[in-house]
Amino acid sequence: MKYLFILLLFAITAFDSFAEQLYVNPVVGNDLNSEEKSQPLKTIFEAAKRINSNQEKGTSIVILSSGMHLLTETVIFSNNKYTGKDRLIIRAEIMPDDKDWTPQQMPVIVTAVPLVPGFGGMEGRGIQPEVSHVTIEGIRFTGSPDYSYMDEDNSRRSYPIWRDGKRLDDLLVTQCLFVGNIDVLPLHAGVIANGYGLVIDHCVFFNCKNPVVFWKSEGPTGGANAMRYCLVYGSYFSGVWTTNGTNGDNFEFHHNIIANSSTVWVREKGSTKQYKAFDCVFSDYTHLAGYGSGPLRSDNPTSSDFLKMERVIHSGDIQIEKDQSKANYLQLKAGSDGSDLGAGLSKRNK
Repeated sequence: MKYLFILLLFAITAFDSFAEQLYVNPVVGNDLNSEEKSQPLKTIFEAAKRINSNQEKGTSIVILSSGMHLLTETVIFSNNKYTGKDRLIIRAEIMPDDKDWTPQQMPVIVTAVPLVPGFGGMEGRGIQPEVSHVTIEGIRFTGSPDYSYMDEDNSRRSYPIWRDGKRLDDLLVTQCLFVGNIDVLPLHAGVIANGYGLVIDHCVFFNCKNPVVFWKSEGPTGGANAMRYCLVYGSYFSGVWTTNGTNGDNFEFHHNIIANSSTVWVREKGSTKQYKAFDCVFSDYTHLAGYGSGPLRSDNPTSSDFLKMERVIHSGDIQIEKDQSKANYLQLKAGSDGSDLGAGLSKRNK
């Protein structure tokens, strides 16, 4: 009887932890396949379509192979069945901390979707998780193969990860690499999300206009926002952007490096929130703080008295590894200042 009870308990646990797994391979996949590893799908769009129609409780995992995943339409996840335990996970098949990982093994997502009207121009939205309890990890995102400028008041903007819902909660983006170029592959914001619980962890943002925008929220409070162990290099507007919807008291900001960038911290115009940053390096920046006032507006420098800083260094020689054969490509070069902070894709360096 004792062994029967153990087997029954195991069966219940296994059922509760059911995980739906969908493999996506843009090279050998087919959207008519079964979605298993041996029969992968071709597009993330098809994976989202299947996930949205499956009401069975449990975790859903979209596993992306190495190679280029071209998004020709926005990928919206809308099945609001997830919990903190049973999450929606979009991840690389090989993660940065796996043995023998190389940067070339990261799946690359290129957002080349039809543009839609937005504030101050047109927007191209890549992955759009309109549900709570989502993890996106181990992926490389590029800028848009379109030019930003439209006129003095409007621009085209690439948002690889975008969340619209102002009451949504719990979006973790971890160990992802965002790469742009101001002239030919502009990346306006790596992650822009309304709602609560946006956590940016161990990510690298290279030559992005804005790495992350913690946008609007409404309704009951939710999880705290955070940015930690991230490397921001070459941002040409902000190192981090917060708004009045960002809860300053519960905003976790530490072990970040923001270097060779325009304004370290941009806030929504009129913001009165107070923030704290600790164990960071802010180096080679134009302004420490400013107000944002539109897609093409200047950063409008302001006082930094809203920001309490502890153990924050405002100088240093931050060097980036440009050798593509190295595992730390586009991350801190060996011996660079700030290496002790553990910022970058690897979680083993903490």
